[in-house]
Amino acid sequence: MVKRKTRKSDSGGKKSLKGVPTVEAIQKTEINEMAVKYWAPYVKKHLPFDAKIVQHLYTNELLGSLFSHNKVVLLEFSQYLEAFLWPNYNPKTSPNEHLLSIIAMVNEKYRERVPAWGCFVRDPEKFNGFFRKVLEAALDEKEELAKIEQSLVLTFLVHCFDSVEVDVVRAAVQRLASLPCWINLLPTQREDQFAQNTKLKKFWQVIQKHDAKLDKDQLQVAEFERRFLWRLLHKFFDVLDDIPLEGEIDMLTVHYCERALELMIDLEALLPTRRFFNALLDASHAITRCTLSALIRREEGALFCELLQMLRFYAKFEIDDVTGQQLTEGQMTDRHYAHVTSLQKAAFKHFKDSMREFFLLNVGSVDTRKALVKLFTGMGKEDLYKFAEYMHMVPPLTESTDDFEEMSHEFLTEMLVSRCERRPNQLQQLNEMPLYPTEAIIWDENMVPYEHYNGEGVLALNKLNLQFLTLHDYLLRNFTLFQMESTYEIRKDLEDSILRMKPWLHENGRDVVWGGWARMSQPIINFTIVEVSKPNIGEKCPSSVRADITIHLGKRADIRHEWEGLRKHDVCFLVTCRPTKAVGTKYDVRLPFKEQFEVAYVRGCEVEGMLDGQGRIIEEFGTEPRPMVPGDARSFRVWLDTNQYRLDMEKHVATQNEDLYETFNLLVRRDAKSNNFKAVLDTMRQLLNTECVVPDWLHDLILGYGEPDAAQYAKMPNTVASMDFNDTFVDYQNLLSAFPDHKVVPTVNDPELLVPPFRLTFKELEPQHGVDPEKRDKSIVVEPHVIPSRGPYPYSEPKKNTIRFTPAQVEAIKSGMEPGLTMVVGPPGTGKTDVAVQIISNIYHNWPEQRTLIVTHSNQALNQLFEKIMHLDIDERHLLRLGHGEEALETTKDFSRYGRVNYVLAQRLELLNEVERLQQSLGVVGDVAYTCETAQHFFLYQVYARWEEFEQATKKKQNTPTPSVESVAINFPFAGYFDNAPQPLFK
Repeated sequence: MVKRKTRKSDSGGKKSLKGVPTVEAIQKTEINEMAVKYWAPYVKKHLPFDAKIVQHLYTNELLGSLFSHNKVVLLEFSQYLEAFLWPNYNPKTSPNEHLLSIIAMVNEKYRERVPAWGCFVRDPEKFNGFFRKVLEAALDEKEELAKIEQSLVLTFLVHCFDSVEVDVVRAAVQRLASLPCWINLLPTQREDQFAQNTKLKKFWQVIQKHDAKLDKDQLQVAEFERRFLWRLLHKFFDVLDDIPLEGEIDMLTVHYCERALELMIDLEALLPTRRFFNALLDASHAITRCTLSALIRREEGALFCELLQMLRFYAKFEIDDVTGQQLTEGQMTDRHYAHVTSLQKAAFKHFKDSMREFFLLNVGSVDTRKALVKLFTGMGKEDLYKFAEYMHMVPPLTESTDDFEEMSHEFLTEMLVSRCERRPNQLQQLNEMPLYPTEAIIWDENMVPYEHYNGEGVLALNKLNLQFLTLHDYLLRNFTLFQMESTYEIRKDLEDSILRMKPWLHENGRDVVWGGWARMSQPIINFTIVEVSKPNIGEKCPSSVRADITIHLGKRADIRHEWEGLRKHDVCFLVTCRPTKAVGTKYDVRLPFKEQFEVAYVRGCEVEGMLDGQGRIIEEFGTEPRPMVPGDARSFRVWLDTNQYRLDMEKHVATQNEDLYETFNLLVRRDAKSNNFKAVLDTMRQLLNTECVVPDWLHDLILGYGEPDAAQYAKMPNTVASMDFNDTFVDYQNLLSAFPDHKVVPTVNDPELLVPPFRLTFKELEPQHGVDPEKRDKSIVVEPHVIPSRGPYPYSEPKKNTIRFTPAQVEAIKSGMEPGLTMVVGPPGTGKTDVAVQIISNIYHNWPEQRTLIVTHSNQALNQLFEKIMHLDIDERHLLRLGHGEEALETTKDFSRYGRVNYVLAQRLELLNEVERLQQSLGVVGDVAYTCETAQHFFLYQVYARWEEFEQATKKKQNTPTPSVESVAINFPFAGYFDNAPQPLFK
């Protein structure tokens, strides 16, 4: 990883980052000089538009520099697109240089993550003409564009399909991937699609009738749009076929193929386009062509191979393409079995001699790739083609022989195998996937780019679009992206630790000499696998794999304390370094890491605990004092990833190579605050294995469908009209000011009784059937009420809110208490935390039987919320702080899991002491405060009995519904117990 250094500039001794142009340098560029003359917004008078300027800038500054990032940025900063290119663009007369310049500027805006469509939205008609030219440039039938320019156009199309929320863009791209594009399918393929959804056939007939009314020009435009994606696919196939298996290769051609796959993945991953494009992708046999291409077998095709895996995943995604309904594993299995069974019947009827094994065996025996390859390899090419023809995968041989001549035996075999083979269970694959990154992923820049990645290349990563196919797709994309984000941070920590340790090769050529030291890493003295448990029923991997690691800690007390302080479930990494540099070699932090260090293996592990002298795990929160371990050596028991262990052992048995678990020589730990990735990934994987994850009202909103405000409480069917706002309002005037646009109706007229807490009833949330919306009752009924006394002691008084909330804040509090989704947005200092805390308090008092989960992005934010919650009227025994960071709470109390256990035990002792004091005040003999069970008997036979007598005595002496204070005070049996309370007890 390269760190930039500062250097002195030529003028004034000022410093600037290397490679970053100064203001003076920008002002002297030709681009800035032309901007001042022709389009700069800060210049009042400009020269008239000159098309030669656009051609000159494109030829010399853009294409001439291969679209250098610095050149494009300078043009973007000068508002080249908004002020010069788009206002002067004419779809009929403007040359390709003008078109490609606009495309380059839009791509740059996307790379910088700034709004890109503002100037296009204002002129939809002009955009349609421009977009038609873009489509023609993408096909490039005259072969006028270079590969880098064609990639530029494909990148623009990717951005268009990712921007369906923009009306003008959506209208343009929908015409490309809609029902009419099925004109490219074979009639038999189209009928198969219509058989799955009969409504589509009716729509198809309507389209045909509409086409009959179009004139020649209109029909030609419609025909061009409908066949665009099909023609673009075949253009991609031509480019892919031109790549040789050996010899030199043009990397610009490789980048074009990568962009084409990115476009296909985006079309498959978006339901409105997938609904019709998936049939085109299947009919074109794109995945088969890519699988058999020469690029997939070349070293330069590593990224192409990863993108193809993503495309294959989405092409067979578990969803009904037309309805958008997620298909269960059972439904997918039923579809597969029905499909293979129908093929077996066809084989028995038409290919009885050549496919005997296929139709005689059960489905489970013939739907594996190995069995299918064996079957189809033994068949002749003509039989393979006829079988594919029966499956409606190729045109009939009687109609055209071109396809038969073009397709090889290998191509037909792969095409049929991919159609008939058993689809891998996506959820099972996820459950069998290791959660810790390995060396293969950590240093794969196609998936985890370094910090110098500028956003120009393609990455084999899912995108978080505005819409998702299913909830499974949404969670899976987040799972993958979070895994890659964590891997990026892990790589930084590993590289930093290894660089500080300075691994050198010993003179014997085998051992490692550590020339430095690092706070977060220690050389491993011994590593031993101590337990490999048998797999659970139905699983392949062991149920658990445990190992012991021994390291040597130095004399520094702080370092020793940090390593001994490793907690249960903390994640560490086991590293195998294989240095090639001799002892004394200096490493340069500015050079790339992989050029200087050889890391053979990286495996993650989870700490179970530190071992004592007898090899037993030291409990973190045991009742006995923590034992002292003699010497400098420390051993830790860790859990290994069972899925990763299974994969490693299978590879070891298959290849007979070294056992990597005998090679680890470095243990690396990470900062606890940023080391929770494993728990997060594990939680997300559990969610993916859960049937119901989110409520129905939130499901479509997460996936990006329906109205954006559908989850707002006013649109919910189960709104709560009457709620206790507890201590939200400081006084009645605060309540009135919080609802300036509503009529407030108190239930009492006495001003002295209008004191908080208030119970509010919102008439607008009550059913008002048959009432004109403008005449609906929107008044608010205010009912003050008195909280029952909790005791005579001052500490029994409930804590109260002291903040006078504004109308906007009160509306947020009201929304947060109602069902649905509430988002509170505002700059720092506007009271978002106070509003959230008040919402939590009100929910706690209105629904005391329910639990409230608070999740924040950082420990600091959670601690701020927690500290404010402690100052409100919420019982301490109902508070629990999970995760790291509870030690930073500004309180002497422990709200962690173990702290809550200790709190309950302490409360037990305190309450038993109170029982003993009550016993003494009543003059009861015996040890009733010995256990909770004896205290329960004491309550039942002594306390409760006296209370019943007290109630009866009060009723006899006073016939009125409310007894007098004197009568209560005289008959109250527990006055002696409350002699330490403020007197008198009853007022």
